[in-house]
Amino acid sequence: MQVTSHSLLEMTPVMPVVQITDAEQAVPIAHALRKGGIAMLEIVMRTPVSLEAIRRIRAEVPDVIVGAGTVTDVAKLEAAVDAGCEFVITPGLTRTMAEASQGLSMPMVPGVSCASDIMLGLEYGFTAFKFFPAESSGGISALKALAAPFSQATFCPTGGIGPHNLVDYLSLECVSCVGGSWLTPVALQRRNAWSEITELTQQAVNTVNSLAL
Repeated sequence: MQVTSHSLLEMTPVMPVVQITDAEQAVPIAHALRKGGIAMLEIVMRTPVSLEAIRRIRAEVPDVIVGAGTVTDVAKLEAAVDAGCEFVITPGLTRTMAEASQGLSMPMVPGVSCASDIMLGLEYGFTAFKFFPAESSGGISALKALAAPFSQATFCPTGGIGPHNLVDYLSLECVSCVGGSWLTPVALQRRNAWSEITELTQQAVNTVNSLAL
């Protein structure tokens, strides 16, 4: 089955948003997340080693799906694809990026924060969106209001999401998953605290599983 942006978000209830400053830590992070129960991550394109991190995970951790995040222009999009990413997430949406995505052989999840963004995405065939920055854009009440006219759309709220509001967001019918950086904080990466990242991941998975009880 072909993976679409919509089905991609349904593969995981939590999308780890990972900023890596040392390429040597990429593989251990992927293993730590996988051990905790999440086999997907978004490497943000914010550091000089982001592309190398994607390459290493693709080569050494084949059972983890790795995507590129914070893709803000076509040059970054092309670089991420060349590095071997398996999906793309952007913080916003322009016509240039939407048109560039049409030839991709992988899902792209564009960022939106208002109704006009969503309407532009729908024009280009997107049905799954990153609601970003979630909390500072109005949080749950804003997302519920935005989602109401667009029943065909699903969202991955990102920005200000953590254990304190994870359940509230995932309880929304329009939310397929949430994105967050709390699973892989840079402070733990610097200490090579992989077991602590695994523990944070397990806690998130357990919280999500409790929703189904």
